[in-house]
Amino acid sequence: MRCWTCISLWLSVLMFVGCSRSSPTPKPALLIISGDTDGWIVPCGCTANQSGGLLRRGTYLSDLRKTVNLIYVDVGGATAGDSPYQQAKLEAILHGEKLMGVAAHNLGKAELAFGPDALRDLATKTQVMFISANARTADGQPLAPPLIVVPLDGKRIALVGVVGPEYATEKIRVDDPRTAIMLAIASHRGEFDSLIVLAYMPEDELSNLAGALPEADAVIGGPTGQPIVPRMQSHVLLAAATSRGKFLVRLQMPAVGQPWTGAVDELGPTLADDPQQLENLHGFLAVLNQKDLPASQSGFVAALPVGVPSDYRIAGSASCISCHAAETAQWQTTHHASAWTSLVNKGFHVDSYCQQCHTTGYGLPDGFESRAKSPALVSVGCESCHGPSLAHVRDPHVHTPFNAMDQCIRCHDQENSPQFDLPKFWAKIRHSATQPAGANPTASARTP
Repeated sequence: MRCWTCISLWLSVLMFVGCSRSSPTPKPALLIISGDTDGWIVPCGCTANQSGGLLRRGTYLSDLRKTVNLIYVDVGGATAGDSPYQQAKLEAILHGEKLMGVAAHNLGKAELAFGPDALRDLATKTQVMFISANARTADGQPLAPPLIVVPLDGKRIALVGVVGPEYATEKIRVDDPRTAIMLAIASHRGEFDSLIVLAYMPEDELSNLAGALPEADAVIGGPTGQPIVPRMQSHVLLAAATSRGKFLVRLQMPAVGQPWTGAVDELGPTLADDPQQLENLHGFLAVLNQKDLPASQSGFVAALPVGVPSDYRIAGSASCISCHAAETAQWQTTHHASAWTSLVNKGFHVDSYCQQCHTTGYGLPDGFESRAKSPALVSVGCESCHGPSLAHVRDPHVHTPFNAMDQCIRCHDQENSPQFDLPKFWAKIRHSATQPAGANPTASARTP
């Protein structure tokens, strides 16, 4: 009897262990949405505690994949313009997203600005799946598939993309978003279990779309200025990932009959740099190093105001020394004088975005144009604060055009210098008790 009792107990244990092994706790199933990256492959780096960047996004996703099943998608708005510099950046961002396993990238304002030919070329180069239900070429041809179906934890998730009509261009027309969505889902009826809409449009349009689309489970958008924490809009979950890719929307797939739920996660500085994304960044910087893009191709230089005199030109800091030796000696003790070196040390001296604030007269007449063409105009020289001074060099009675104190916030803005205190920092670089009379701070041709 005791033997049979032992055997019975042992069989019970084996059955319990076997059931435990065959029925593991299911992993959560998540949909992760990025958007409105706005060119930030990495945060500027001029200050600590900045959020965002592909390097942190890569770590966030790789860490999640250890414990959950997920789909990663992007709502669009990858760059801050369509210049040659921004096109190189878009290719790098898309390549980074591909490394992160992006399932689909919706076409937003920035993407449409590049035009159909460039988008087709980028799709081929990067192998990223673009989607758009309402963006078409001028002759009515679709730019990308309107909808794709992606499996997630045994369910079929339909992803459909739209963009706001105001982002149409000469080469790309944009149809009504809701009509385009309804047409897309009609042609795929019965092929999916959940419908997620990626909608690149302002907050009011996004909200209206969600309210008019009960067929959707969630409508996720950008750019909305600030991220929208997932909330119910009628019977649809509404959220937004925005603000230079600093925030991601995290949605959890529900049990049958239950609504989707979610949250917003910030990509803060506690996240380490993902090795693959770091390599992608180095590849982008290598491209910039090879191209040595001129300021005129960066997209950061505004047109000169009408009526600017012919001698509104950069003369170079060397032209100032003979009359302003004491001021020059004081300037050489400041970080401005070594601003270029700080970029070189980090490897970002090739990046047009950084060059704007670490050179003299970026894009202005006879100002910094590129590393090859303007080696004498690196770092923050006299005319970064006082303005193009050829007229003053020729005739000292002609005042320099900028009020120096007014120029600080062009580079020391809230994003790059959140702790900037003008009186405090002015005391560190001030080298004259007076400012030039009649200075014209509006004469700057550089954009912030």
